[in-house]
Amino acid sequence: MAQFDVYRNPSKKTDKAYPFLVDVQNSVIDQLVTRLVVPLTTSNTKNSFYMKKLTPEIEFEGTTYLFLAQQLSSIPEDVLNERIGSLEQSRELLIDAIDFAITGI
Repeated sequence: MAQFDVYRNPSKKTDKAYPFLVDVQNSVIDQLVTRLVVPLTTSNTKNSFYMKKLTPEIEFEGTTYLFLAQQLSSIPEDVLNERIGSLEQSRELLIDAIDFAITGI
């Protein structure tokens, strides 16, 4: 598993609203059995979640998604079994969103 890998959301309850999860955990703590993930949602879902710095728009598989940094959560590593891509090219933007969620800067 690598930081910024994208996985299909394995949850049948939430996969329609949040089809993908982005692994944001650094490899320095790979020994944990959990991963820190941030969901992606379609960008046409512009509601109270939409704040450009907190929820940047990300292009993935030809569709625009919002990266919902405020929904950072931990899930068991073994449920992330279908890696379908990477957002490594958007690393700075994603880290800025997480930093904004935590520090407000």
